Amino acid sequence: MTIRLKPIAEQVIVITGASSGIGRATARLAARRGAAVVVAARGCDALDTLVAEIVADGGRASACATDMTDAAAAERLAAHAIDTYGGIDIWVNNAGVAIAGKLEDLSEADARRVFEINFWGMVHGCKAALPRLKDGGGVLVNIGSVTSDVSAPFMGLYSTTKQAIKAYTDALRIELMMDRAPVAVTLVKPAPIATPILEHQRNRMDRQATMPPPFYRPEDVAKTILSAAEHPERDLYVGGAVRLGSALARAFPNMADAASAILGPRLFKTGKPRDDRPDNLDAPSRPTGARGDTHGRWSRPSLYTALMVGPIRRFPSAGTIARRVLLGIRSR
Repeated sequence: MTIRLKPIAEQVIVITGASSGIGRATARLAARRGAAVVVAARGCDALDTLVAEIVADGGRASACATDMTDAAAAERLAAHAIDTYGGIDIWVNNAGVAIAGKLEDLSEADARRVFEINFWGMVHGCKAALPRLKDGGGVLVNIGSVTSDVSAPFMGLYSTTKQAIKAYTDALRIELMMDRAPVAVTLVKPAPIATPILEHQRNRMDRQATMPPPFYRPEDVAKTILSAAEHPERDLYVGGAVRLGSALARAFPNMADAASAILGPRLFKTGKPRDDRPDNLDAPSRPTGARGDTHGRWSRPSLYTALMVGPIRRFPSAGTIARRVLLGIRSR
């Protein structure tokens, strides 16, 4: 199996969940680097604004309003990309929502809705993208989270969906290797990112919700996604803190649980009363930008990410080398 990837400037990239945050930042950066971008989300207004921004900046972009919980809509998105630009090189499954609250306080309806969007939306995206990616080769990028590795209090349901995404992604990668399909699969695991997630999520707590610092910038995730578009890896972390925290939690799980139990109420709640703002669980997000409110906590660029998508990227990881060796042995 040989995967031949085009430079970003020659790629067609489909991005779901593009109305704000990571998806919006990725669309802007991809278009600035010359890619043709197809952006998808439930809300038309935010997509139209994004496309207008990209076109005004000299880029190529097309919008397709899509509810990823609908498998047929995901298929229409794939068809739209092919009709508009002639193919698909990279598909980014980024659509997602969050809900803050203790697990026992969440209704079954809310829980099912989060799973419909985060997990099943990703599944529908994979199934729509794969037949097209197999035709000419390409990359499937699924957006996980640090919570794909380490569950978080008051974000238990979100953590569950992100771990389900990781399991599905890992199994799918193996099956594509079995079939010698020319498709690479990358799971991106961001740390807390300064997107509008805290403004858009449903909150079932008595206080406004937040996340533990440090917050990194959505542009760091965008750079990581585009790095995977040209140099795919199995897993890519965004933010040095998440890389270290994930490793420590796996090495010392009981200690990590105890620390989360002690610090959780301070790290995931603010001192401000809940304001009951509109959320995006059942309706599209209000038009916003790539960055969002972090309750006064400063967001910073990630040095770790800058290194991983820059100089270090030239050197394949041990996992990539081992994969190439095993595939070479199998081909013989």
